[in-house]
Amino acid sequence: MSRHSKVELHLRGARSFAQGRFESVAREAFDDGWTPEEREASELKTSVTIEKARSIVSHNESPDVGFSQSINPYRGCEHGCIYCYARPSHSYLELSPGLDFETKLFAKTNAPELLREALAKPGYAASPIALGANTDCYQPIERKYGITRRILEVLAECEHPVTMVTKSALIERDLDLLTELSSKNLVKAFISIGTLDRVLARKLEPRAASPQRRVDILRALSSAGVPCGVMVAALIPALNDRTMEHVLEEAAKAGALEAAYVIMRLPNELKDLFKEWLAEHYPDRAAHVMSIVQQMRGGRDNDPRFGTRMTGTGNYAELIEKRFDIACRRFGLNGHGAGRRAPALDCTRFRPPNLSGQLGLFR
Repeated sequence: MSRHSKVELHLRGARSFAQGRFESVAREAFDDGWTPEEREASELKTSVTIEKARSIVSHNESPDVGFSQSINPYRGCEHGCIYCYARPSHSYLELSPGLDFETKLFAKTNAPELLREALAKPGYAASPIALGANTDCYQPIERKYGITRRILEVLAECEHPVTMVTKSALIERDLDLLTELSSKNLVKAFISIGTLDRVLARKLEPRAASPQRRVDILRALSSAGVPCGVMVAALIPALNDRTMEHVLEEAAKAGALEAAYVIMRLPNELKDLFKEWLAEHYPDRAAHVMSIVQQMRGGRDNDPRFGTRMTGTGNYAELIEKRFDIACRRFGLNGHGAGRRAPALDCTRFRPPNLSGQLGLFR
């Protein structure tokens, strides 16, 4: 059966094995003689490869993100969000940013040990670590591998500040650690909710928790005293941006203190993957969606420039920004009105890990 033979795409985001830009072998579909009725469908199953990483803390100097270092326990993401900007990273593995990205995953099982080594280096200066900035650190395979929890255990032991963004209810498993960290002002958790439309969310993010379940996660975090916020992402013009105010209102009611948003980005292969998805799910509005995307990206499908890549430019982008600001003021988010804002995380409590196993004279 060829790579382009019919496969079962139930609860998958991408519609094909789009070729990565670094693959050495090109593929093209061909007629193998079977009619669509006779061709046997094969189910796409998720596989996980254990990766022994050489380093685990990534550093960046981008002015568009609120952190300088991050940890990604996994490569690829089974949530299958069609708009995920991390999809093109699978091309470096000579794998498809399409279906391979959500079915061929990699687990960095030695991440906690590497983190200990990084934190113990002489001269290390603590600053908040963003956990799962590229792919979701609480995606389904975390239930088996538990890498995220073990990373949190190291950070809690060292009293190191951490932030995270997730779409998964699995974060509730770690409320004990998150509560411990929050008691020392060492954690913020953001829940990503792009829309409360269940039908649209299932198409956009096929294996993520439902939007309503994510609101429940915010409520659970807030009730446990964990500072939390909502990330309205990715906002897609003429598709899910119309419900932005509704998302912010429900998040505020659930206890979110802060809010942010990101306009969909379409780097590298992602632009073609998204167009393919649009053509299948929303053919009647595909041209309209892409027209507005291009209006917000200087006439192109993507604009990678720092400063505007997260928010876009032009009249439509300015309208989104104004709507967001008005909604945050209305619902008391980001410190507006009677709403409170979580303080900056405490970086002064950090204690390097003890790699020798010997007890120190002073603590």
